[in-house]
Amino acid sequence: MGPVELTFSALPAHVRTARLIVTAVARRSGVAEALLDEVRLAVGEACSRAVEAHQRHCPDEPVRLELNGTGRRFEVTVSDTVPSEDAGRGLPAEPNGLEYALGNGTADLGLAVISGLADDVEISSTPKGVQIRMSWPAGEGVPPQS
Repeated sequence: MGPVELTFSALPAHVRTARLIVTAVARRSGVAEALLDEVRLAVGEACSRAVEAHQRHCPDEPVRLELNGTGRRFEVTVSDTVPSEDAGRGLPAEPNGLEYALGNGTADLGLAVISGLADDVEISSTPKGVQIRMSWPAGEGVPPQS
């Protein structure tokens, strides 16, 4: 399945809708049924973090989701538009900052939950916002969808 992009208002009620959409796309992309709960929970956690940050700093800006189910991986990127220095979240401004953050005790419980649920996690924090990219194995034994 090709790329899907989704934006939603920074409201907690929309996190549930985002989880449902991501789960449906993951299923169509060939993610194993046994992994769908992990996908749903990790994406819900990442979206909740983004919604909370937006509500504090830029409530009129949407949260962005990018889903890609091509190849053997299903990838989800949750992006907020809250600059890390404004949010005061202490995330490092470097690619794959998760190991750095966890190693220095600055990551919150949500990041630990996400890292435990996703097969691969990368966090990048820039002056334009924070992106959490997660991926899971996909596409094995699934016939192409039309």
